[in-house]
Amino acid sequence: MTATDRSIELVKTAAQAAADRLAHDIIAYDVSDVLSITDAFLLASAPNDRQVKSIVDEIEERLQKELGAKPVRREGDRDARWILLDYVDIVVHVQHSEERVFYALERLWKDCPELDLPEDALKTRGKAAEHAALIGADIEAGSGLPEGPDGELS
Repeated sequence: MTATDRSIELVKTAAQAAADRLAHDIIAYDVSDVLSITDAFLLASAPNDRQVKSIVDEIEERLQKELGAKPVRREGDRDARWILLDYVDIVVHVQHSEERVFYALERLWKDCPELDLPEDALKTRGKAAEHAALIGADIEAGSGLPEGPDGELS
């Protein structure tokens, strides 16, 4: 079995919405052959909690407006480190970059076929690594370190 046309339409719209909100490393898997509860997983990440929430809000708004789809479940709002949107046909995971690395959902689903995504979504691949390298360079240069109460870097 493969993902339905409706699932693919939902994934592409959600992926574009995530890309428009500057999500990192957007990827989608057809999990219909290994799971009976959904057809596809869409994964995306962001470097901070506020951006995770913004991406999720945009996906939810776009799917509602363009395709009339509402999630049956939304989890993880409180901390905004990993928010899950369950649309039955697809499940969207938007994770803070640290959670994305730690949980490595790609390893779990690597044997499933990847779904085609819009060009803007494909361009996000590798953005998390670029961001991490940029932050690392800032920290080494001293601009990313927090200052202590006496003004010294801690």
